[in-house]
Amino acid sequence: MTTPRKNSNISTGAAILILIFALLFFVLAIRFFYIQATGKADGEALAEIAQKQHTRTSKIEGQRGTIYDRNGEAIAQDTGAYTVVAILDKKQTKDKDHPQHVVDPEKTAEKLAPLLNMDESKIESMLTRGIKRGTFQVELGPGGRDIDNVLKQKIEKLNLPGITFLRDSKRFYPNGVFASSILGYAQKDDTGKIVGKMGIEKVFDKQLSEEDGYVKYEAAKNGIKLPDPKESIVAPKNGDSVTLTIDEKIQTFLEDAMTAAAKEYKPEELMATVVNPKTGEILAMSNRPSFDPNIRDITSYRNPFVENSYELGSTMKIFTLAAAIDAGVYNGEDRYQSGSYKVTKNSVPINDHNGGVGWGAITFNEGIQRSSNVAVAILANEKLGTDRLYKYLDKFGFMDKTGIDLPNEASSKLVTKYPRDRVTTAFGQASAFTPIQEIQAATAIANDGKMMKPYVIKQVVDETNKKTIKKTKPTVVGQPISKKAANETLGILETVVSSDDGTGKPYAIEGYDVAGKTGTAQIPGPTGGYLHGHGKNFISFMGFAPAKDPKLLVYVAVKNPTLTPQETGTAPLTAVFNPVMKNSLQYLGVEPQKTDEDGKETKEKKVDSEITLKSYVNESVDSAVKDLKQKGLVPVVIGKGDTVESQSPTSDTIVTGQRVFIKTNGKATMPDLTGFSHRDVIRFSEFVNVRPSALENGYVVSQSIKAGDPLKAGTYLKVELETPKEFSSTLNKLKETEKSESNSKKDDKQLV
Repeated sequence: MTTPRKNSNISTGAAILILIFALLFFVLAIRFFYIQATGKADGEALAEIAQKQHTRTSKIEGQRGTIYDRNGEAIAQDTGAYTVVAILDKKQTKDKDHPQHVVDPEKTAEKLAPLLNMDESKIESMLTRGIKRGTFQVELGPGGRDIDNVLKQKIEKLNLPGITFLRDSKRFYPNGVFASSILGYAQKDDTGKIVGKMGIEKVFDKQLSEEDGYVKYEAAKNGIKLPDPKESIVAPKNGDSVTLTIDEKIQTFLEDAMTAAAKEYKPEELMATVVNPKTGEILAMSNRPSFDPNIRDITSYRNPFVENSYELGSTMKIFTLAAAIDAGVYNGEDRYQSGSYKVTKNSVPINDHNGGVGWGAITFNEGIQRSSNVAVAILANEKLGTDRLYKYLDKFGFMDKTGIDLPNEASSKLVTKYPRDRVTTAFGQASAFTPIQEIQAATAIANDGKMMKPYVIKQVVDETNKKTIKKTKPTVVGQPISKKAANETLGILETVVSSDDGTGKPYAIEGYDVAGKTGTAQIPGPTGGYLHGHGKNFISFMGFAPAKDPKLLVYVAVKNPTLTPQETGTAPLTAVFNPVMKNSLQYLGVEPQKTDEDGKETKEKKVDSEITLKSYVNESVDSAVKDLKQKGLVPVVIGKGDTVESQSPTSDTIVTGQRVFIKTNGKATMPDLTGFSHRDVIRFSEFVNVRPSALENGYVVSQSIKAGDPLKAGTYLKVELETPKEFSSTLNKLKETEKSESNSKKDDKQLV
């Protein structure tokens, strides 16, 4: 009777199990339908979880914006770089014969130290300390970061176990020490992002900064990209590009001269700039001490042009002179007693720079040439009056910041408490101003009285859509003096350089008339009073060329140069000013004055000898040539026809001595280009539609298409040019050859 009871228990157990499984199935079914309907589990979207497991994101790095010079040459840009890494984990080596980790820290340090410019013991310490701590890998300090591909290859040739590289990018300045106080520098912050730290890199950091993009794609568990993946790409945004007014070639002229002068004279400070006075564009600017932005070998740095104010010395006499001329109180032929002058009965005398001896009773023009403090003191105190003088200084912008697009511009420091201070301000003592204020004021002297705001930013362009965000145009910020007063001032300043008595005589440049003013100011001492001793001065020169219509303004100043007893303060300045001004003018195609057969300079034709050119189209070639020659112009006939078909320039105002191209109705033939300037070759090429090739600056001595040969549009024209000095030598040789041939022919006739 026990067996039925057992079967009953089994049946009950089975029923319970069936019920449990039925409930589980029911719960699972409900869960399944819930997940299927909602796509969620425990409040989380399953599709999102799955996507996260299978989605990979790869960063697409953006690039920081490039900084260009005015001609589109990159002077600051991102470039590829590498970081040296040492693998220390022994587990990375699978084959003992080919180790993949650092085996010998001492030998590794010995080999790497000279290449990374690091101390051998420091590298060894980094490696051994990492090994003891069980570190997987270490980066080898500052010397191992941002290395270029050349250095990477040198390290790879060492075949050091465990040494590898991480691909990176860095900020690169291809010219090294080059407009460093303007460019500044950028470097990586703690997050690895390149950030501007100084100069334009800092001021325009927001515009230059990039935004990284990324690509998302589906991948298998092993990370391999799946076929036909669903990709989403967010493109990176490269930083905006910034174009400066700096001209790479002129800046290079300046840097080379500055380096040589700083090496020879070891000044406390040396500064120079090249400016287009017609627009206010800074074409070049350099300082010493300076630095290489790639190395950042500085602890602190200031741009003295903008950030420092000085007692500028006698270059300030330019503006007192201009004010007196503009006010109608200057007569250069009036005489005064030089030597010493008292502003008030009890004031300390103002002395001329030759110890107060002076040069006797001389004219004011001679006083300006000799840089007489007494002459300018009389102009300020008696002719103008200091109240009117200060109004002119205000008009010249000395009371306000210029607003130049460079950081940390300093303010003026006016000293006006005593009458003597107000007068000495007229010749650059007592009150202090920034060099950039004086440069802005000087543009009015060179630009018919119109004062131009200085600037270094030409434009900012969004490189993503090529849209110009910012474009700087020349800005007239005032007209402190009339055109007549400006030109008269320039004329007097030209005699400062050309006169035998002029203090600016060392700044004369062969082939060009230079106008300018020297300056020597005492330097305030740390405990009051002024420094004394040979060279313990702030010495400067403000120069304009060509004098009658300045294309360039060059300012150079030196503080506390090291001079021998025989050297004057002009030595370090002429070492910079003269080559920079001459090379820059030649580079810009400004022709030097011509010389006669004896090598003497001929007088430059006056600017007022301008001619309004008429159109000669449809006139006879002979009459056009005759008329052009009578007007002092140089006709260049292209072709053998008898009627003028076209000309260049067309009807326009041009200066005597300029070439005028005439194309005839006959077949075009190549003229002789010997003696053509770089600018003339460009004008000619544009007129006849040929392609000039490999042009340099200077004057033509040979041409690929011979004179008289047919001239076809679109053909290449290659010319060889020489510098004015070389060209002059070539001409002399040609003359000697011609003379020799002529004498030879005479001898032949005599023999016959």
